[in-house]
Amino acid sequence: MKRLIAVAGMLVLAATGSALAEGDAKKGEKVFKKCKACHQVGEKAKNKVGPILNGIVGSEIASVEGFKYSKAFKAKKEEGGFVWDEANLHGYLTKPKKFIPKNKMAFAGLKKEKDRNNLIAYLKTFPAAE
Repeated sequence: MKRLIAVAGMLVLAATGSALAEGDAKKGEKVFKKCKACHQVGEKAKNKVGPILNGIVGSEIASVEGFKYSKAFKAKKEEGGFVWDEANLHGYLTKPKKFIPKNKMAFAGLKKEKDRNNLIAYLKTFPAAE
């Protein structure tokens, strides 16, 4: 029975992992329009109400130079080990206030998984500045 539960758990993780990896960057560009009021991406991106999102996928939380992060983000960084991988981005983009309580982001979240997948695929097209 324990083996069956372990196998079932691994199948769920495998299915989730492949679902997180899928996304259409072109469609994600349209989803990003919801983010543009506060965030920028691209060569000339600057911090606004929110930090620039170049290189966000795979980066440590609260790591954009010159941006004043909330106490919640600073505390998460101090805990150590929090990286904006696809799973964390999905969790945050679903319900930001629930995923990291007391953060400053006013956006309610993206309900549709495909929108989150597409947005993450779009964000991946903007590497961190070197």
